[in-house]
Amino acid sequence: MGLRRLIAIVLCLCVTATAETLDSAVEKKQRAEWCEALGKRLKSVDARLCQSLPFRAGTLRSVQGRPLMALEVAPAAGKNAARPVRILLAGGLHGDELTSISIVFCWLAFLETPAARAHHWYIAPLVNPDGLFARPSRRTNSNGVDLNRNFPTPDWADKAQDYWQRRTQKDPRRFPGKTAMSEPETRWLTEAIEAFKPDVIVSVHAPYGILDYDGASPPPPRRLGLLNLKPLGVYPGSLGNYGGVFKDIPVITIELANAGTMPRKEEQHQMWNDMLDWIDARLVQPRHTGKSPGAQRN
Repeated sequence: MGLRRLIAIVLCLCVTATAETLDSAVEKKQRAEWCEALGKRLKSVDARLCQSLPFRAGTLRSVQGRPLMALEVAPAAGKNAARPVRILLAGGLHGDELTSISIVFCWLAFLETPAARAHHWYIAPLVNPDGLFARPSRRTNSNGVDLNRNFPTPDWADKAQDYWQRRTQKDPRRFPGKTAMSEPETRWLTEAIEAFKPDVIVSVHAPYGILDYDGASPPPPRRLGLLNLKPLGVYPGSLGNYGGVFKDIPVITIELANAGTMPRKEEQHQMWNDMLDWIDARLVQPRHTGKSPGAQRN
């Protein structure tokens, strides 16, 4: 598919026609600078395509003042008998896991498919921009906090510091912060979860080469592409703990096999298709039920 056609398809999926969502000159400039920087840092990110998409900055910025950008893609209009599933897709919580960012951009090309267009997407490709743009890139944000240990789980106050000191021997790469949700990047993603109310969260990491899952229901996917299910358990302040246990939102954690080398295109496509197959089988519900899949119970 040509670049122009892909841009047109993705743009037509997004709700951008109302006066409230029209881009200002400031927003366009901000997006252009963000996309250009990403294109220079990650060869697999096409800066032109990135700029053509209505990524929008949140109200919060990273510690170093970088915008935190996301793309919302509404389901295609039509007589769909099933209730659209709300999917939050996030990459780059750890700035040195480059493929976790790149593959989210690659997956944007698959949003044209009927299976993807049936659902509602909120896509945050880069949660930790300061970590990515550090030289060298690093896992933590600019405050030295592991964002995936900073979410406000109920056990954070009692267990986060103790876990870090005893289990990780004060590993600086896994410092949970001084308080839960102390970091603007964590607050931004938490606010997005509260506002968007996803039925499932898909968080992409690397390089363990496995599939992790947190949540009481539905049953997890056994496999996405070449990645087999291997539950890792939850940690104080992790997104899986916050979403899957505390908020009762199933969290799929994709651990790519390599942080610096992308999976083959065939594998990227297979992971995407397997993910959508699981969503269709486990989360799609008829409209007449009056209850969205994965509804929060707390």
